[in-house]
Amino acid sequence: MEKLIFFGLVIPILFFVLYLGTRAIMSGVSAKQANQANQANKDENETDDNNEESNTDKSLSDELEKLNALRESGVLTQEEFEKAKNKLLNN
Repeated sequence: MEKLIFFGLVIPILFFVLYLGTRAIMSGVSAKQANQANQANKDENETDDNNEESNTDKSLSDELEKLNALRESGVLTQEEFEKAKNKLLNN
């Protein structure tokens, strides 16, 4: 009778501990995979950001040239030109 009670308690506890250990290992593996995927995305985004920065520099200079052309043609006053230029440079 004592053996029956002992095994009736020990076996479920043993399975529960094994279940918790397996869950911990699996969550660690999935977290590691997610971290690797995030790192790969981060590396990819950094190269995209570098390309976007060069494109942004080109578009910024293009916008400034357009503003300057408008100022020179008399469409914009010097004050309007300065405001628009500051707005572009602050963004």
